[in-house]
Amino acid sequence: MPQETAGALRKMTIDIYSDVMCPWCIIGYGQLQKGLAELAGEIEAEIRWRPFELNPDMAAEGEERSEHIARKYRRSAEETKGIQNQMREVAEQAGVSLDYEAAQGDEGEAPPAMMWNTFDAHKVLSWALAAVGPAQQTKLKLALFEAHFNRRRNIGQRDVLLDVVEETGLDRNAAEASLDDPRMAQHVRAEQAQAFDLNITGVPAMIVDGKMMIPGAQVPEVYVNALRRVAEKFPQ
Repeated sequence: MPQETAGALRKMTIDIYSDVMCPWCIIGYGQLQKGLAELAGEIEAEIRWRPFELNPDMAAEGEERSEHIARKYRRSAEETKGIQNQMREVAEQAGVSLDYEAAQGDEGEAPPAMMWNTFDAHKVLSWALAAVGPAQQTKLKLALFEAHFNRRRNIGQRDVLLDVVEETGLDRNAAEASLDDPRMAQHVRAEQAQAFDLNITGVPAMIVDGKMMIPGAQVPEVYVNALRRVAEKFPQ
């Protein structure tokens, strides 16, 4: 009796609309990775990051995170603290961290948790995707998440942003050139307009093979079921 052969590996693309300031985006990514681990040998996903500014009008000096949440969402100080504690717990379940981690040799009080303008960060992420591909873009995206949440670095500041690019192993000079290229700014604006056309009003929002949108940070099982549905409905 002939042996059954395993099904072919289904490859797909997941475009994640996201902002570096967004805790739910790194949480959603962590949960997605758990789902993809469950689908190992069945589905393999190439991840690409797309721009979405949560606060496009954020001033250069930024805003303290708790004050920002309280102001933007009209929450009391107690409610804001509760929201942040909830996010921290969910992040732990997703296998990611939102907590400050002092670099080796750093002493003293932790820097304040801030919100920054991220337009330049989106420009270098778009440059990375075009110049070095999805895998290296994801490496940079995760480095920016770490710089923001875990190191509390001002990634809205050009030199800091380019330091992260260089630390990730990417070309600092090429990234800097992308920041001064008006075509890159236009590209980011166009992709953000596309998000609006797709009725994306919050992030993360994941577009699977251009066929299905998964909104918000979901539990791993939701990603597993959604990716399987796309694979079954649109076989390669």
